[in-house]
Amino acid sequence: QVQLVESGGGLVQPGGSLRLSCAASGGTFNWYAMDWYRQAPGKERELVAGITSRGSTNYADSVKGRFTISRDNAKKTGYLQMNSLKPDDTAVYYCNARRVVTREEYWGQGTQVTVSS
Repeated sequence: QVQLVESGGGLVQPGGSLRLSCAASGGTFNWYAMDWYRQAPGKERELVAGITSRGSTNYADSVKGRFTISRDNAKKTGYLQMNSLKPDDTAVYYCNARRVVTREEYWGQGTQVTVSS
């Protein structure tokens, strides 16, 4: 069983930056791929960025060039660096850890990001 705790959300002005963290406990962190999702009010949850256990990354087109996903396996923590934030980035952001071979999937509780002047 893996527990995930997100942090780093908050209120930021358009053009600003935030770094989200996802701290994991209870499992072998480097076995899991990690994804960041977001859900805005009235919208479906969408994949923002993902990083495999080996460090390969992928991004939604809407955040390419602005967001960077990374992980520190020694600290059992994943990160989402968000730059040039826009009001459309306002959402609750969730981290997800998954391991295909065992069909495990875990979610954090979410952290609110609000981009507004």
